[in-house]
Amino acid sequence: MEKTIAAHYGSENLKQKIIAALEDAGKNPDHLALQDLSVIDQLHTGGHRATLALAEKAGLGEKNRIFDAGCGIGGSSRLLAQTLNGPVTGMDLVDEFIDAALFLTKSTGFESRINFLTGDICHTGLEAGIFDCVWCQHTMMNIKDKKTAFNEFKRILAPKGTLVLHEVVKGDNGPIHLPVPWADDPAISFLDDWDTIKEQLNQAGFTPLFHQDLTDQAMVWWQKVKAAGQKAAETPRPLGPHVIFGKNGPLFGTTMDANLQENRIKVVEAVFTAKA
Repeated sequence: MEKTIAAHYGSENLKQKIIAALEDAGKNPDHLALQDLSVIDQLHTGGHRATLALAEKAGLGEKNRIFDAGCGIGGSSRLLAQTLNGPVTGMDLVDEFIDAALFLTKSTGFESRINFLTGDICHTGLEAGIFDCVWCQHTMMNIKDKKTAFNEFKRILAPKGTLVLHEVVKGDNGPIHLPVPWADDPAISFLDDWDTIKEQLNQAGFTPLFHQDLTDQAMVWWQKVKAAGQKAAETPRPLGPHVIFGKNGPLFGTTMDANLQENRIKVVEAVFTAKA
């Protein structure tokens, strides 16, 4: 299953594709600001503003040791490192993502604060109790065995550490329209409803601190993405989701908007603390 998921995200020569797109956009790939990358490395619902707002709601402070679970090409890792001025470890299953993450992090000057690893977030192989926060943003949709993932998060967190979730969950209707960012085949999409996830977190030893249903806000954001995609189809731009996701990228605005409007998916954010 891991190989199938990695194949969905994997893009041959992804780093080179990103470099070429940046050059076409008039950017110097070796010297970048975070805002230069926002249209390709902040592809989760709400973009960079959602990441910053959630970090504030979670009460994350400077020097917090953060584990970015399913870090992709490192967008949230870099933004959190910049905002909180602390160490971040990002892990993703996809070699091409980690390769791109390392390059972009060096290009933006954050390589001393962030460590990227290729690996399975359900079985990290990392030491116990070494993080203050596990950051999980649009990742659990690809995780079938969420119970194992949550147990692993609890293990690598320090006592009373924080788990931050910003996730797409199962709505009241189904099946979902495809493709979506996490799947172009139902065999790799593992959506659970929020009540099921809450119970799994409770069993893993987490106590809820904060929860908000962001579905309405997500509808507005994906409608904007849909409109931007339609405009880009008329006037193509070098940077956009297509750089990461290929031909499926421009379709996500339409499918995600439909899934949200038809209550096939919901978007939630939540903060939990690990029981001592």
